[in-house]
Amino acid sequence: MRNRIILPAALLIILLFTGNAFATVPADAKSSENKKKQKEEIIPLFNGKDLSNWEFKLKDPAVDPATVFTVQNGVIHISGNPFGYMRTKGSYSDYKLHVEWRWPVEPTNSGVFVHGQLPDAIWLKCVECQLKAGNAGDFVCMNGAGMKEMKDKSNIVVAKMAASSEKPVTEWNTMEVICNSNTIEVFVNGVLQNKGTEVNVSEGSVCLQSEGKEIEFRNIYLTKPGKK
Repeated sequence: MRNRIILPAALLIILLFTGNAFATVPADAKSSENKKKQKEEIIPLFNGKDLSNWEFKLKDPAVDPATVFTVQNGVIHISGNPFGYMRTKGSYSDYKLHVEWRWPVEPTNSGVFVHGQLPDAIWLKCVECQLKAGNAGDFVCMNGAGMKEMKDKSNIVVAKMAASSEKPVTEWNTMEVICNSNTIEVFVNGVLQNKGTEVNVSEGSVCLQSEGKEIEFRNIYLTKPGKK
């Protein structure tokens, strides 16, 4: 009879201890997740309302940039004519850039510039992450920018590594550009399309290009490691 009483009590003690151990797992996991989130900083480059965070450069200085770069319903519309770009007022390094784009009418040409250098010029010194239809993910090393993968210095294009991962006209695409010191990686709709190493520029502005015809952008932001 005595043994029958002791055995359930022992089981109860074991269950209490193991129960407490399991109960701490979600709390620990939550704490770890919170610490991870604290280590990341999100920097919006487009507020969804206006282009107050951007400067503009057009090939024809007589054209008002407000007629080329417009915002409606949280989307940036770029007419493509004349050639030029909009660039962030800030300069950035060591980040992951998130950009969404689409062709509203027909597939054409544009680009996302990283590490843009002053002074402004239509073909400023930067690394272009190509958006040209069918070639999204190519690198174009403009105006003196360079990387190890430029085997022929007379050819400033470093072709993407995989087949096109672009979506059809009117559908939104995502480009993510990871800039880490002197390395740049480009993902198009989740597919790694290119990687440049020993890049000779590692900091600068982010630019969106006007190059011929219409293109739209939205949800533009940087993710940076947070301060410890």
